[in-house]
Amino acid sequence: MLDRLVPEGVELCETYGDMAPEAAAACLFPSERAVVRHLSEERRREFATVRGCARTALARLGIPPEPLVPDVSGAPRWPRGAVGSLTHCPGYRAAVVAPAREYAALGIDAEPAEPLPAVVAARLLPDAERRSADELRAVLGLPADRLAFCAKEASYKAFSPWCGRRYGIRDFAVRLAGDGSFRGAVPERRHRFEGRWAVRSGYLVTVVCLAAEDWSGPLTAGFRPDHGWQQAAM
Repeated sequence: MLDRLVPEGVELCETYGDMAPEAAAACLFPSERAVVRHLSEERRREFATVRGCARTALARLGIPPEPLVPDVSGAPRWPRGAVGSLTHCPGYRAAVVAPAREYAALGIDAEPAEPLPAVVAARLLPDAERRSADELRAVLGLPADRLAFCAKEASYKAFSPWCGRRYGIRDFAVRLAGDGSFRGAVPERRHRFEGRWAVRSGYLVTVVCLAAEDWSGPLTAGFRPDHGWQQAAM
Protein backbone atom coordinates (compact mmCIF):
# COMPACT_ATOMS: atom_id res chain seq x y z
CA MET A 1 0.00 0.00 0.00
CA LEU A 2 2.68 2.48 0.99
CA ASP A 3 5.33 1.98 -1.66
CA ARG A 4 4.11 4.90 -3.77
CA LEU A 5 3.62 7.18 -0.77
CA VAL A 6 7.22 7.47 0.38
CA PRO A 7 10.22 8.97 -1.42
CA GLU A 8 13.59 7.36 -2.00
CA GLY A 9 15.51 6.72 1.19
CA VAL A 10 12.43 6.03 3.34
CA GLU A 11 11.86 2.40 4.32
CA LEU A 12 8.46 1.02 5.19
CA CYS A 13 6.92 -2.15 6.54
CA GLU A 14 3.24 -2.96 6.93
CA THR A 15 1.08 -5.88 8.01
CA TYR A 16 -2.62 -6.68 8.17
CA GLY A 17 -2.46 -8.99 11.18
CA ASP A 18 -0.79 -9.37 14.56
CA MET A 19 1.84 -11.80 15.73
CA ALA A 20 0.82 -14.86 17.69
CA PRO A 21 0.97 -14.23 21.46
CA GLU A 22 4.18 -16.23 21.94
CA ALA A 23 5.95 -14.51 19.05
CA ALA A 24 4.79 -11.08 20.20
CA ALA A 25 6.14 -11.65 23.70
CA ALA A 26 9.45 -13.00 22.39
CA CYS A 27 10.15 -10.03 20.09
CA LEU A 28 9.95 -7.39 22.82
CA PHE A 29 12.86 -6.13 24.89
CA PRO A 30 12.41 -6.12 28.70
CA SER A 31 11.91 -2.34 28.76
CA GLU A 32 9.17 -2.68 26.14
CA ARG A 33 7.46 -5.52 28.00
CA ALA A 34 7.41 -3.30 31.08
CA VAL A 35 5.46 -0.66 29.15
CA VAL A 36 2.65 -3.06 28.20
CA ARG A 37 2.60 -5.45 31.15
CA HIS A 38 -0.73 -4.08 32.43
CA LEU A 39 -2.41 -3.95 29.01
CA SER A 40 -4.70 -6.53 27.45
CA GLU A 41 -3.30 -9.35 25.36
CA GLU A 42 -4.72 -7.69 22.24
CA ARG A 43 -2.96 -4.40 22.98
CA ARG A 44 0.33 -6.18 23.74
CA ARG A 45 0.20 -7.97 20.39
CA GLU A 46 -0.56 -4.70 18.60
CA PHE A 47 2.34 -3.00 20.38
CA ALA A 48 4.71 -5.84 19.50
CA THR A 49 3.58 -6.19 15.89
CA VAL A 50 4.05 -2.53 14.99
CA ARG A 51 7.50 -2.59 16.61
CA GLY A 52 8.28 -5.68 14.60
CA CYS A 53 7.41 -3.63 11.49
CA ALA A 54 9.72 -0.86 12.69
CA ARG A 55 12.61 -3.25 13.37
CA THR A 56 12.20 -4.84 9.93
CA ALA A 57 12.34 -1.40 8.30
CA LEU A 58 15.30 -0.31 10.45
CA ALA A 59 17.18 -3.47 9.49
CA ARG A 60 17.00 -2.34 5.86
CA LEU A 61 18.93 0.75 6.97
CA GLY A 62 21.53 -1.45 8.64
CA ILE A 63 20.33 -0.56 12.16
CA PRO A 64 20.22 -3.54 14.58
CA PRO A 65 17.23 -4.14 16.88
CA GLU A 66 16.95 -2.07 20.04
CA PRO A 67 14.09 -1.04 22.34
CA LEU A 68 11.53 1.39 20.93
CA VAL A 69 10.12 2.68 24.19
CA PRO A 70 7.48 5.44 24.05
CA ASP A 71 8.33 8.90 25.33
CA VAL A 72 5.88 11.12 27.23
CA SER A 73 3.99 11.91 24.01
CA GLY A 74 3.55 8.21 23.21
CA ALA A 75 5.90 8.27 20.21
CA PRO A 76 8.81 5.79 20.25
CA ARG A 77 12.37 6.89 20.91
CA TRP A 78 14.17 6.03 17.69
CA PRO A 79 17.77 4.76 17.47
CA ARG A 80 20.48 7.35 17.03
CA GLY A 81 20.78 8.26 13.36
CA ALA A 82 17.21 7.34 12.46
CA VAL A 83 13.80 8.98 12.36
CA GLY A 84 10.49 7.19 12.05
CA SER A 85 6.80 6.95 12.76
CA LEU A 86 4.32 4.19 13.64
CA THR A 87 0.62 3.71 13.04
CA HIS A 88 -1.95 1.10 13.98
CA CYS A 89 -5.68 0.80 13.58
CA PRO A 90 -8.00 -2.22 13.63
CA GLY A 91 -6.46 -4.82 11.31
CA TYR A 92 -3.52 -2.74 10.08
CA ARG A 93 -0.05 -1.80 11.41
CA ALA A 94 2.79 0.04 9.66
CA ALA A 95 6.09 1.82 10.23
CA VAL A 96 8.22 4.22 8.20
CA VAL A 97 11.88 4.95 8.98
CA ALA A 98 14.71 6.88 7.34
CA PRO A 99 18.28 8.03 8.03
CA ALA A 100 18.29 11.25 10.06
CA ARG A 101 20.93 12.69 7.74
CA GLU A 102 18.38 12.54 4.90
CA TYR A 103 15.07 13.21 6.69
CA ALA A 104 14.37 15.50 9.62
CA ALA A 105 11.06 13.87 10.57
CA LEU A 106 8.40 11.42 9.36
CA GLY A 107 4.73 11.05 10.14
CA ILE A 108 2.36 8.23 9.17
CA ASP A 109 -1.25 7.53 10.01
CA ALA A 110 -3.82 4.93 8.94
CA GLU A 111 -7.59 4.83 9.43
CA PRO A 112 -10.43 2.59 8.26
CA ALA A 113 -11.93 3.98 5.04
CA GLU A 114 -15.17 4.99 6.76
CA PRO A 115 -16.72 8.44 7.36
CA LEU A 116 -16.04 10.15 10.66
CA PRO A 117 -18.99 10.45 13.06
CA ALA A 118 -20.50 13.89 12.50
CA VAL A 119 -19.73 15.05 16.03
CA VAL A 120 -16.06 14.08 15.65
CA ALA A 121 -15.75 15.77 12.28
CA ALA A 122 -17.26 18.96 13.70
CA ARG A 123 -14.78 18.93 16.59
CA LEU A 124 -11.61 18.13 14.64
CA LEU A 125 -12.14 19.71 11.22
CA PRO A 126 -12.60 23.47 10.83
CA ASP A 127 -15.30 24.61 8.42
CA ALA A 128 -12.89 25.14 5.52
CA GLU A 129 -11.50 21.61 5.84
CA ARG A 130 -14.97 20.08 6.01
CA ARG A 131 -16.00 21.96 2.87
CA SER A 132 -12.86 20.80 1.10
CA ALA A 133 -13.51 17.23 2.23
CA ASP A 134 -17.11 17.41 1.00
CA GLU A 135 -15.88 18.53 -2.43
CA LEU A 136 -13.39 15.67 -2.64
CA ARG A 137 -15.96 13.12 -1.46
CA ALA A 138 -18.35 14.28 -4.20
CA VAL A 139 -15.66 13.77 -6.85
CA LEU A 140 -13.94 10.58 -5.66
CA GLY A 141 -16.59 8.95 -3.50
CA LEU A 142 -14.25 8.37 -0.56
CA PRO A 143 -14.64 9.32 3.12
CA ALA A 144 -12.65 12.52 2.76
CA ASP A 145 -13.52 13.79 6.24
CA ARG A 146 -11.66 10.87 7.80
CA LEU A 147 -8.92 11.25 5.20
CA ALA A 148 -8.48 14.87 6.30
CA PHE A 149 -8.27 13.72 9.92
CA CYS A 150 -5.71 11.08 8.89
CA ALA A 151 -3.61 13.74 7.12
CA LYS A 152 -3.73 15.99 10.18
CA GLU A 153 -2.63 13.10 12.40
CA ALA A 154 0.36 12.27 10.17
CA SER A 155 1.29 15.98 10.18
CA TYR A 156 1.04 16.11 13.97
CA LYS A 157 3.29 13.07 14.31
CA ALA A 158 5.94 14.61 12.06
CA PHE A 159 5.99 18.03 13.71
CA SER A 160 4.95 17.51 17.35
CA PRO A 161 8.46 16.58 18.61
CA TRP A 162 9.59 20.01 17.36
CA CYS A 163 6.50 22.13 18.00
CA GLY A 164 5.83 20.97 21.54
CA ARG A 165 2.71 19.36 22.99
CA ARG A 166 0.72 22.59 23.18
CA TYR A 167 -0.57 21.95 19.68
CA GLY A 168 -3.17 19.35 18.82
CA ILE A 169 -4.37 17.61 15.68
CA ARG A 170 -6.94 20.31 14.94
CA ASP A 171 -4.19 22.95 14.86
CA PHE A 172 -2.60 21.47 11.72
CA ALA A 173 -4.44 22.80 8.67
CA VAL A 174 -4.59 20.49 5.63
CA ARG A 175 -6.11 20.66 2.18
CA LEU A 176 -6.57 17.43 0.25
CA ALA A 177 -6.03 17.10 -3.50
CA GLY A 178 -7.49 14.45 -5.76
CA ASP A 179 -4.08 13.37 -7.07
CA GLY A 180 -3.08 11.64 -3.84
CA SER A 181 -1.39 14.62 -2.24
CA PHE A 182 -2.25 17.14 0.44
CA ARG A 183 -0.85 20.47 1.56
CA GLY A 184 -0.51 21.43 5.18
CA ALA A 185 0.39 24.41 7.33
CA VAL A 186 2.27 24.38 10.63
CA PRO A 187 0.29 25.98 13.51
CA GLU A 188 0.83 29.73 13.85
CA ARG A 189 3.63 29.68 11.29
CA ARG A 190 4.04 30.52 7.63
CA HIS A 191 5.75 27.21 6.91
CA ARG A 192 3.90 24.92 4.52
CA PHE A 193 4.55 21.30 3.64
CA GLU A 194 3.22 18.46 1.51
CA GLY A 195 2.17 14.90 2.18
CA ARG A 196 0.74 11.94 0.29
CA TRP A 197 -2.34 9.77 0.75
CA ALA A 198 -3.68 6.48 -0.60
CA VAL A 199 -6.71 4.23 -0.19
CA ARG A 200 -6.08 0.49 -0.30
CA SER A 201 -7.82 -2.62 1.04
CA GLY A 202 -10.33 -0.63 3.07
CA TYR A 203 -7.77 1.68 4.71
CA LEU A 204 -6.72 5.30 4.34
CA VAL A 205 -2.99 5.94 4.79
CA THR A 206 -1.23 9.32 4.91
CA VAL A 207 2.48 10.10 5.09
CA VAL A 208 4.52 13.26 5.70
CA CYS A 209 8.27 13.11 4.95
CA LEU A 210 10.32 16.19 5.82
CA ALA A 211 13.62 16.24 3.93
CA ALA A 212 16.61 17.21 6.07
CA GLU A 213 17.96 19.63 3.46
CA ASP A 214 14.71 21.64 3.67
CA TRP A 215 13.70 21.17 7.29
CA SER A 216 16.65 20.52 9.62
CA GLY A 217 17.39 24.23 9.95
CA PRO A 218 13.83 25.46 10.53
CA LEU A 219 13.01 22.63 12.93
CA THR A 220 16.07 22.95 15.13
CA ALA A 221 15.81 26.74 15.08
CA GLY A 222 12.20 26.62 16.22
CA PHE A 223 10.66 27.59 12.88
CA ARG A 224 12.29 30.98 12.40
CA PRO A 225 9.53 33.24 11.06
CA ASP A 226 11.88 34.76 8.48
CA HIS A 227 12.60 31.39 6.87
CA GLY A 228 9.54 31.55 4.63
CA TRP A 229 7.57 28.72 3.11
CA GLN A 230 9.04 25.26 3.10
CA GLN A 231 7.93 22.15 1.31
CA ALA A 232 8.70 18.56 2.13
CA ALA A 233 10.37 16.55 -0.63
CA MET A 234 7.99 13.80 -1.63
